[in-house]
Amino acid sequence: MGRLTLNTMVLLGAMAGLVSGLGAPQPVLDTAAVVSDLFIRLLRLVSAPIIFFALLSTLTGMKNTTHARKLAGMVLKYSLLTTLIAAAISLAVFLVVDPVRGVTGITGTTEGTVSAGYGQYLLSLIPNSFVAPFVDNQIVSVLLLALLLSISILSLPERKRDILHELFDSLFSAVMRMTGLILLLLPLAVWAFVTDFCKTLENQQMLAAISLYVACILIANLIQAVIVLPGMLLFKGLPPWKIFRGILPTLTVAFFSKSSSAALPSAMENAEKKLGINSEISRFSFPLCITINMNACAAFILITVLFVSMTYGVTYSGLELISWIFIATLAAFGNAGVPMGCYLLSSTILASMNIPLNIMGVILPVYALIDMLESAINVWSDTCVTSIINKEVNEGDYVVINN
Repeated sequence: MGRLTLNTMVLLGAMAGLVSGLGAPQPVLDTAAVVSDLFIRLLRLVSAPIIFFALLSTLTGMKNTTHARKLAGMVLKYSLLTTLIAAAISLAVFLVVDPVRGVTGITGTTEGTVSAGYGQYLLSLIPNSFVAPFVDNQIVSVLLLALLLSISILSLPERKRDILHELFDSLFSAVMRMTGLILLLLPLAVWAFVTDFCKTLENQQMLAAISLYVACILIANLIQAVIVLPGMLLFKGLPPWKIFRGILPTLTVAFFSKSSSAALPSAMENAEKKLGINSEISRFSFPLCITINMNACAAFILITVLFVSMTYGVTYSGLELISWIFIATLAAFGNAGVPMGCYLLSSTILASMNIPLNIMGVILPVYALIDMLESAINVWSDTCVTSIINKEVNEGDYVVINN
């Protein structure tokens, strides 16, 4: 008999948590509390380094040659645009559906956001030292540092830029290896989260809130995939249905593999043979898009962080809610290569905010289906962006790169 996969062990952990949570003695509940706290501490340990090095590794890897820079700029422009739109739609859907309305009785140790005026809030995002965001686990400040440092590195001579990119890419790989070791504890952590959360599930309002949360994610992603992306294609004079039919086999691969990277070979082949996209553009745009164009991931991060934190009583001002559009977009940019992608990023952000992760243990079994949909939507967005760039290159004076 073969070894159990991590997904199977997580499912077994969730089932064991349901059994122990519904009738376990107090010592078992105390053990679950200790295990969940240990896992949260470990996540907080790697949360800031993951996001910092992921963003640095991604952005500093962009080559600064003349023609590649033009194409990279186009990919970055449309990736930013589509991801920001996806995050904005998810915030609008979240506020309209309001999945946390009426939820009471949820307790936990949190450090809620204090609204002390917009100026003070913006000032708090700027750290007073380079190490302060890592010491205090301030994810927003970490993102800001990574963005500023990436821009500075890209302006350096090519030799120094390549050395720094190799350094940060290696550090990112090392942190991810550490994260992989921590994730070996995931089945045990899920057992602890579900065991502890079973007491919360006695509250019927919480069950309704989880259902509304899932509905928020599905609605936001479908609006992006069915309305926004086809609308952009139509605006550029491209036929959405023809492009969708041509790339459908790739979307199927992405859906069932739950991986944009796994669908990359199929995406380039179908884009070139069925959609007539220039091979040099396809082979440049798709790998870059798969790294930074994460529409569905930004939507998941925003809705999940707001849902879990507000369930535990954290409140946000209007400016803080809007700022999460940009936070989720930047966090999604660093998603490539992270095990369990959006789920882990959301968990590390919540852990850095001192929000209990019990609800994340309940969301995890549902995330398997959400992840399938997200992967397909991300690849659909990559295809739309590449198709638009291909048309702009063909109609403009851009020189296609050879490498």
